[in-house]
Formats: sequence, structure tokens, C-alpha cells
Amino acid sequence: MHVRSVTVLAVAALLTAGCGSDSPEDSGGTAPSGAFPVTVSTAFGDVTVEEEPTRIVAVGWSDAETALALGVQPVGASDWLGFGGEGVGPWAEGRYDEAPEIIETLEPSYEAIAALEPDLILDTRSDGTEERYELMSAIAPTIGAPEGVGPYQTTWQQQLEMVGQALGKADEAAAIQDDVDQAFADAVAANPDFDGTEVAVGAYTSEGFGAYVRGDGRVDFMEQLGFQNKPEIQDLAEENFFIPVSDEQVSLLDAQLTVVFPIFVDAAEITANPLWGTLPSVQAGHALVLEDEDLVSAFSSGSSLGIQYALENAVPMFADAL
Repeated sequence: MHVRSVTVLAVAALLTAGCGSDSPEDSGGTAPSGAFPVTVSTAFGDVTVEEEPTRIVAVGWSDAETALALGVQPVGASDWLGFGGEGVGPWAEGRYDEAPEIIETLEPSYEAIAALEPDLILDTRSDGTEERYELMSAIAPTIGAPEGVGPYQTTWQQQLEMVGQALGKADEAAAIQDDVDQAFADAVAANPDFDGTEVAVGAYTSEGFGAYVRGDGRVDFMEQLGFQNKPEIQDLAEENFFIPVSDEQVSLLDAQLTVVFPIFVDAAEITANPLWGTLPSVQAGHALVLEDEDLVSAFSSGSSLGIQYALENAVPMFADAL
């Protein structure tokens, strides 16, 4: 079972990680003098952070990695991708002085959050329900999802901006976004064949194949590289960012580039599947099964740190497949 290949498709099957330190220290990093108070706009109204927070609990998908990228160490964090340990990918390892207390993802223990005595809670990417927000905001100021986004669909840019604002590090957040945007621009310049190339991004689970649509971080990643999500897939998009693909519909995954990764199954279940072999993109060598767990997690992380790791390691694979 590839525990670390979790995506929101399989979010109900996430495993809860074990706890870290029993007495985490205050968060690291210092905001510029005079940065506070700050006000952050969210789906549930404006949230004001009066003073620089020193005890941050990051419970949204990639909120902890985003804080770490800004030099701030949460005292509590959720491990959405099942990494274990500090709850972050290898691209964010070594950024904690002390491991955070690990908080459950889908059904967090509000008692455990309160016990950490946070002065700020980050929940910018989650199911985004009002009930979850109200329960957390009763503990401490809570930065929920931005207005107008669906569950788990906060972009990495929105997350970075909101977390940067809340931590009094808006300038640092903008600088990180510039760095990531430049990395995308460099990849685009080095791979002109990506521009306008049709791509299908899918996953395979014990239930079969599925495909992602615009609004999911993986598709957004590909489109920022210049690819175009296959229109026949995009036309099926509704409120969800993932659509099931039946055996009869598997031809939907055929594109100029097909990228698929396993969730909770071995990659061999894709490559050995007779249906996979019927795709013209597979037969032509223009299909890619992402098997490396670190890369799959980076591709799925939706954090600035994970995205940069994916750019370094996945882009050459896309180029080879074309």
C-alpha cells in the first residue's frame, strides 16, 4: 500500500499519524517590526491577527510546509500525505528544531489543538466547512479558505499569500512566489514543446481509473507549464476536481501526454492493466506512470516547496515522454 500517495480522491482512507513531541517549543521566525496587526480575508469574513503569533497550529493541507517555507515552525500540524515523523515531505525536512504535535486531518481533535494553546490556526486548504471553521476559531484566530474556492481547492498562490499575511511575512511570501514563478518560466523556456500540448492527468485506485480537472493542483501545475488539460475531460468537470473514469471511458485518458499515478495500489496494477495498454498514448510511449512516492507526493502537495521539488524532478520525465 502506498500510504504516501494519498490524494483527496482517497482522503477518506487517510491514516492518522502518530504524535510528535509532547512539549513543542514556540514557533520560530520573526516578523518584521510593525507588521501587526494584520487582517486576512477568508470565506467566513475578515480575520485580524493582533500580534505576531508564536504558537501556530497548521491543520490545512500543506499549511505547515507553507509556514516552514516562511521560516516559521508550527507547534502542531496535520500530516495529510502520511509522511510520518514531522509530517512533511523530504523537501521540507530539517526545517523544524523540534517535531510538531501531529493533529488528525479529516476529523481533528479540537481538544488536542486547544491543548497546544495556539495563538493562530492555519486551515487554508481543507473541506472548508463552516462547522470546522467555527470550532477552530473558538480556540484561536483561524485563517480558513479564501472566498469562492471549493473544498481542498485553495491554490498554492492563495495559500502562500494568506499564510504570509497572517504571519506578518507578506514580503517573504511574495518573494517565494516570484521564485516559484521563475522556476516555472525557466521550465517553460527550456521545454517549448509543452506549450499547448494536450495532457490527461489521472490516478488509479482499487476502484479503477479517474481523471483530474482544472482547479486541482496537479492540473494547475501542468497548465502552468504550458500544457492544456484535455477538453473532453475538462467538459465533465462539475463541483469536484476529480471524475471517475469507467472501463468504457478509459480512452478519455489518451492524450498527447498521459500522466497517471497510483493511490493505495502498486504501480504495476496500472502498467499490467490491459485497458492501460489500449491507450494510443501508451502504445506510442507518450504515457508516464509516476512510481516514485516522493515525486507523487510532491506533485500532490500543492506547496511552494513541493512544487519546486516536482519541477526539478518531474519536468525532465515529461520531456522524455514527449
